[in-house]
Amino acid sequence: MPDGGQHYPALVLNADFRPLSYFPLSVWSWQDAVKAVFLDRVSVLNEYETEVHSPSLTMKLPSVIALKDYIPSSRRPAFTRFNVFLRDGFACQYCDERFPTPELTFDHVIPRCRGGRTTWDNVVTACGGCNLRKGSRLPRECHMVPRRTPRQPTTWELQETGRAFPPNYLHQSWRDYLYWDSELEN
Repeated sequence: MPDGGQHYPALVLNADFRPLSYFPLSVWSWQDAVKAVFLDRVSVLNEYETEVHSPSLTMKLPSVIALKDYIPSSRRPAFTRFNVFLRDGFACQYCDERFPTPELTFDHVIPRCRGGRTTWDNVVTACGGCNLRKGSRLPRECHMVPRRTPRQPTTWELQETGRAFPPNYLHQSWRDYLYWDSELEN
């Protein structure tokens, strides 16, 4: 097996040749990609030089694959902690600083103890310091108003925001299929 397979992910494109998602980037392990090839669920668009062997077959590992059946994207993204952070650009909505994900928290603009709900329209990304400073007060009571009014984003908006955060690993063969505003680097 090639290096435990960890260095040979396959970029997965929808049937329209766009990535299923940008952030996180849609990739499959080489094992899942090879299985999908044999089940005739994908077309191989590009390959690594590395090969895998069976008693009766040798094949290069797929580096870019496209689904044969189109998967429509959900119009309404799931309400998850990650999607809230992505909507807000991984920046605290009070101090406007960017933080690594482990240093970010949810903040209820209208605190739950005051009847606020855990919804797209009431939750923003906050750093630990700002969240602690705001506490269970209303924005007008502590003069801490979110930079942007919280709202439910579209799936397209989350994808566009995700494009601003290219992943650490990008294989050369993927470059023709990804469309980031910044130049892609390995």
